[in-house]
Amino acid sequence: MSIPPQLMHTLEGIKYQVKDAFWALSSCICQQSAKVKINGRTFKIIRVLGEGGFSFVYLAQDEHSGRQFALKKIRCPNGQEDVRQAMREVEAYRRFKHPNIIRILDSAVVQDPNGDGQVVYLFLPLYKRGNLQDAINANSINNTHFSETEMLRYFKGTCEAIRAMHDYRAPVGSKNDAFVSRANQSRHAPSAPSSPRNFLSGDEDDNGMFPQPEGDAEGGYSYHGAGGSSSRAPLMAKDRPQGSGEEHEPIFDGDEELDRIQHQGGNGHAGETELVPYAHRDLKPGNIMISDEGQPILMDFGSTMKARVKIENRSQALLQQDIAAEQSTMAYRAPELFDVKTGVTIDEKVDIWSLGCTLFALAYSHSPFENTQTTEQGGSIAMAVMGAQYKHPPSAYSQGLRDLIDSMLKVKPEERPNIHEVIRRTDQVLQSLR
Repeated sequence: MSIPPQLMHTLEGIKYQVKDAFWALSSCICQQSAKVKINGRTFKIIRVLGEGGFSFVYLAQDEHSGRQFALKKIRCPNGQEDVRQAMREVEAYRRFKHPNIIRILDSAVVQDPNGDGQVVYLFLPLYKRGNLQDAINANSINNTHFSETEMLRYFKGTCEAIRAMHDYRAPVGSKNDAFVSRANQSRHAPSAPSSPRNFLSGDEDDNGMFPQPEGDAEGGYSYHGAGGSSSRAPLMAKDRPQGSGEEHEPIFDGDEELDRIQHQGGNGHAGETELVPYAHRDLKPGNIMISDEGQPILMDFGSTMKARVKIENRSQALLQQDIAAEQSTMAYRAPELFDVKTGVTIDEKVDIWSLGCTLFALAYSHSPFENTQTTEQGGSIAMAVMGAQYKHPPSAYSQGLRDLIDSMLKVKPEERPNIHEVIRRTDQVLQSLR
C-alpha cells in the first residue's frame, strides 16, 4: 500500500524536526553549543528560537566577530525543487524593502551533512524583544493587556508593510516570478543550483561577504566584498537616506529584475512598471517581530506569492487548498482558502482577513476562531471561519476598534476593505483616542 504524498511530506517534516530537536537538546545536556561551518566561517548555535515544518530558527553567534543573528535553517531533503521553494523566501526579502519588513543579511545553500539533500540558511537580524505572540503570551500570564493606542500602532505598522506588498509594481514585460503557485512552477521555475553555494560569496575561503565587526553600525551588516562587482552587492542596501522625509514610505529598490529591465529594456519602455500585488498568506502575531524601538517588523515570507490567482478548474482549486493547508495557519486563514471555488480569483484580500484576526488577537489574546468551543469542545475551526462565527469578549476597547475588526472579517472578500482603507480607518480610530 502506497503512502499518500501529503502524509509522506508530513512524516518527513516530523523526522527532521525530531533530528534538529535532538541536536539542540544534546547540546544543552552536554553543556556545549553545537556549531555550523558555512563558507569558511564558524557559527555557534546558542539555542532554538522557533520551529515549523522543515525549518528551525536558532540564535547563532559568529565566532570571529561575536555578532549574533537569527539563523533560519530550512531542510531540503528532496533536492532542487525544495531548494527552489526555500529560495522564495530569500527572493521576497530582496523584492520588498520597507522599514517594517525584515531585511535579510545573507543566505547560503550547503549540502546537508546529516542526510540527503541540501540545507538553505538565512541570516536574519536578531530581535531581542521577540514577536507579538510572545507579547500576547506575556499579557496572558501577567493578566495585562495592550493599551488600545499601543495595539493600533503595532497594527498600523504591520499594515504599512502589507501595503508595500499589495502595491508592488513590477517592470512591464517582466517574466520573472519567484512566487508562482505550484500549478505553474514547471514552466516558470528557474533552475535550482546544481551544487551547494553561498548566494553572495564565491568560494569557501572568501569571508568578505559575511558580517564584519566594523560594518554593522546602525544601518545593518556590511556585505561589500572585494572588487565591488554588482553580482556581489548586498541583498539589502546598508544605509537608508536620512532627513529625506521618505523614511516611512514603501521603498521597492530590492528587485534586481526591475533594475535589469530598466537598464536593458524589456517588452515595455525602460522604467515602465505595472501593479502586481503580492500576498503574504501567513499573517499572524508570531510572524511580526518587535524592534528595539518598538516597531513591528513583518517576517517569514515562505508563503508569499502573487496575490491574484485565477481558479479555472477543480484541480487548480484543490491545489490552492493544499498550498493553503500547508503554508497558512488555520486560525488566521481566510475562508476562501478553506473551500476554493472554481471560476473565481483569489486575491490580496486573504491578507485583510488575516489582519482582522491579528488585531483581534492583540485585543483579546487569541484568534477569533480559537475559542473554547473550537479548542476544547471539539468544534471545527474551519466551520467557524467559513461562517465568520466569533464574538468580541467584554472589554474597555472602543466601538471604533471593534468596527475595524469586523470590517476585515467579512466572509466575502469583495466586502473587505483594501489595505489603504484599513490604514485610513486605523488612523481614524487612533485620532478618536487622543
